[in-house]
Amino acid sequence: MSGRISSEAGVHDAPHESAHPAPHPAPSDAPGTDAPEDAHEDAYVHEDEGAYEDGPSDARRARWTATGAGALLTAAGLAAAVLRALDSVPPLVPLAYACGASGCALAAVLGSRGRTRRALWLMIAGTALMAVGDQFD
Repeated sequence: MSGRISSEAGVHDAPHESAHPAPHPAPSDAPGTDAPEDAHEDAYVHEDEGAYEDGPSDARRARWTATGAGALLTAAGLAAAVLRALDSVPPLVPLAYACGASGCALAAVLGSRGRTRRALWLMIAGTALMAVGDQFD
């Protein structure tokens, strides 16, 4: 079942009228009206202001998350590269960890500048590169 109430039950499927308010009628030129001509436009501005209150905080949260995750993955990759370089492993392993960590560092920088989608994909690629280094071990 679609979860939709049938129109036969007496409920119509018209969109809510509050989603797109009808335009106000033109201001009358009758004497005695003290309302300015742009009063109806102000109603639209004040009505729509609440719709975007959470927008900047969501974007800020995404930037901080991308920056923090990129920095954490960078630190983990660099630590793994140093630890693997001290062991007797092929040189490709620490190189893979270091390259993955540098990709995550670039992702942290991009995330701090608001490029969160690119930062996410770069963190995924950097982590995958570190996983390839782990497979060579």
